[in-house]
Amino acid sequence: MQRARGVGRIATKLREGVSVIDTLYQDGCAKIRLPNTHSHALEAVLINTAGGLTGGDHLQWQAKAASGGAMVLTTQACERIYRSTGAVARVHTRLEVGADGHLDWLPQETILFGASRLDRQIEIDLAPGATVTAVEVVLLGRDAMGEVAADAYLRDNWRIRRDGRLIHAEATLLDGEGNERHAISLLDGARAFATIVHIGPLAATLLDSVRALMPVDGRIAASATGERLVVRALASSGLALRRMIVPVLTELAGAGRLPRLWHL
Repeated sequence: MQRARGVGRIATKLREGVSVIDTLYQDGCAKIRLPNTHSHALEAVLINTAGGLTGGDHLQWQAKAASGGAMVLTTQACERIYRSTGAVARVHTRLEVGADGHLDWLPQETILFGASRLDRQIEIDLAPGATVTAVEVVLLGRDAMGEVAADAYLRDNWRIRRDGRLIHAEATLLDGEGNERHAISLLDGARAFATIVHIGPLAATLLDSVRALMPVDGRIAASATGERLVVRALASSGLALRRMIVPVLTELAGAGRLPRLWHL
């Protein structure tokens, strides 16, 4: 069967204090577009022209923000992971941030359809003084269709390093077992969940302002350790989850705002 393959790479450089494109590479179904903005950061939109992923598809993204520069990466739309006959779809993302640079990794939601299978890896390498804000949002099925994607499979691994030293690692595994969807210590019936990680020297200072933005009745929490701030959220729907995390992302984003594609 025909499978989708895509590789997209982008890097920036500084020109008169503004981040501009240095290199751009696109292959297969991976495309990158650069909308006009009034920011000092370079904003790039990642597009999967295959319209989604299924078993056997493989997508690779790479980005490098220049030292002292800023970059914002988002996606054109939600990434859809369709039913698989057995093989997994693979997405590998590698991000690098030069010394004293900042990168916002702000992809829109990933939607897991019934019987879908996704293996995703995110690697982020930070030079001294570099900072990053990264988010990943997962929806289990489509809200409007009443889907719950009870048999969807997800393996998600994050690795963030500072100057070669591991500073954040986490792994998520959903294998379609009922207890992981309903156990109180796990998803507790939620159909949407998000992880936000901010790495920077002001992580502890930002914690109080981030908590102040959280709804008191929402299933969302934040913690800070050293230069690392982590926010996790659960919700019954994608829209409810967005309402919780958008204020937090806006607070943590380097530009103090989200890309236009994030606005409904």
